[in-house]
Amino acid sequence: MKLVLKQAVENLGEAGDVVTVRDGYGRNFLIPQGLGLVATPGNLKMAAERKKYATVRLSETLKNAQELAERLNATSVTISVNANDDGKIFGTVTNANVTEALLEKGIEVDRKKVSIENVKSLGEHTATVSLMTNVKATVKVWVVKA
Repeated sequence: MKLVLKQAVENLGEAGDVVTVRDGYGRNFLIPQGLGLVATPGNLKMAAERKKYATVRLSETLKNAQELAERLNATSVTISVNANDDGKIFGTVTNANVTEALLEKGIEVDRKKVSIENVKSLGEHTATVSLMTNVKATVKVWVVKA
């Protein structure tokens, strides 16, 4: 059975792709879930139009992500934490702390896209923000005693 995918399906294809699947998989799962349509000439034409517009949106999204990455690379944030006299902090600095500090600077990112190594001491650390699959930015994180 040939189907046009309406959404990306893991291990199968992206939205707008024409795929060949077994009849039961297409009829019992993909079509009822709204993930695919039968590959009729009208649906193939619609898929081609959607793919054309998707490439335009993707290029705009990529441009915005690169601009945000440049802003993030030039940004450093300071996070105040409780620490002992030796510089060892109580607890740890998490991606939620970094996201909150970025939000105070006017930069909004999803906390799930921020990764930071296990921070257990005061000083300078680096957080990585994955904006898209091939667009990443680094943010300097200064951990200081409150």
